[in-house]
Amino acid sequence: MLSRELHNQGIYPPVDIAPSLSRLMKDGIGKDDTRDDHPRVANQLYALYAKAQETRNLASIIGAEELSARDQRYLAFADDFDRFFVGQGEDENRSVIETLNVAWELLSRFPREALTRVSETDLAHYHRSGDKAA
Repeated sequence: MLSRELHNQGIYPPVDIAPSLSRLMKDGIGKDDTRDDHPRVANQLYALYAKAQETRNLASIIGAEELSARDQRYLAFADDFDRFFVGQGEDENRSVIETLNVAWELLSRFPREALTRVSETDLAHYHRSGDKAA
């Protein structure tokens, strides 16, 4: 589904992730189709984005400046997720592997213990501990 809000922010393509979640995706991703971590990364991103959307709603009520540092991290994650993960240039032809690497850049902003839907092997291989946000 397309999002007018994302379109108004200049994000292309303006795909609204939550209602666009594919129930069929599991049949075309993973070790033999894309990369072994793909299903776990997708689950982790979706879980964090859902929490970030809740945080956005809270911020719209009480104001972003009233949020905890943890909630501020979720807000920053949501903004960067929209801009860098969903958003691509009209002429960009980003591969699935490149997209998974962008996903790990975003996930690496969280401490390892906050990432409960990826494996320890995934974390050891892809998580960049030095890139955590405050």
